[in-house]
Amino acid sequence: MSKRLAEVARKVGVSEATVSRVLNDKPGVSDATRQAVLTALDVLGYERPTKLRGERARLVGLVLPELQNPIFPALAEIIGGGLTQNGYTPLLCTQNAGGITESDYVDLLLAQQVSGVIFLGGNYSQADAAHEHYERLRQVNLPAVLVNARIDALDFATVSTDDAAAAEQAIQHLHQLGHRRIGILLGPLDHVPSQRKLAAARRLLEHLGSPLEDDLVVRGLYSLESGQAGASRLFAAGATAVVCASDPLALGAVRAARRAGLRVPADVSVVGYDDSFLMSCTEPPLTTVRQPIESMGRTVIELLLSQIAGTTEPGDELLFEPELVLRASTGPVAA
Repeated sequence: MSKRLAEVARKVGVSEATVSRVLNDKPGVSDATRQAVLTALDVLGYERPTKLRGERARLVGLVLPELQNPIFPALAEIIGGGLTQNGYTPLLCTQNAGGITESDYVDLLLAQQVSGVIFLGGNYSQADAAHEHYERLRQVNLPAVLVNARIDALDFATVSTDDAAAAEQAIQHLHQLGHRRIGILLGPLDHVPSQRKLAAARRLLEHLGSPLEDDLVVRGLYSLESGQAGASRLFAAGATAVVCASDPLALGAVRAARRAGLRVPADVSVVGYDDSFLMSCTEPPLTTVRQPIESMGRTVIELLLSQIAGTTEPGDELLFEPELVLRASTGPVAA
């Protein structure tokens, strides 16, 4: 008990005696201080005394890494609508460079006594990122669902597209078109979905008799600019086709081809990933691997609600099958 009093007192900036009065529901403490102490209990992972436990608000945190990639707003719309239909209000938490971090958002959501949290991408997908804030969720047993592959150490309910199947579908298509020097444009080195795509690509290309060379693998950020820079390197290395880990990367690859005087798909082919909004309206329309976000979104809501109801335990990862959508950005290898 003394350790708990000291930790909470330090967190709030009050005396241990004040914390003790709050925990024992004694008078002589302002409402603001009382709420700060209770919030600190939640954040530090301590259970509130029974008489101080209120029902959680019917709010669900919806944490997004960004809004520039169209796949995230699309998922947020599906999941947010489903939450509303079930009587919950989504709290949209969007990160941006130099702004509020994922860890900060977890603290804010705990302070709001939310009923659960849904992450649509985040630190859990990168092995070298900070993960301590997920432990705070675990300590207070807050229902949570992750969308996209996670590191093995984080035992949360997870909904993912099968990254290996996505890479295999794209590469098989390009190989059938005669491409043998296929470049791979991925996210960071510690990014689990990228690791899965790369491992599957290596296996399949080895089986097809066209082993993947190191200079045909480029990593970067999930942006159009990063796609343009990375694809320029791949085209310089002789790639006749590029498989990209997102649609913005693929659009950057198309731009890189044009800057190099190459035609898509007459000279080089490009495959994206997500089939996000307007990819059928680009020039050329983008061949891409579609994530089944409608069914994924429904499953996310079901997993969260079942945790809130106490009928399931977190931990499993559910994989959804992607679908290759053929459009005009891929064609036979140039003669």
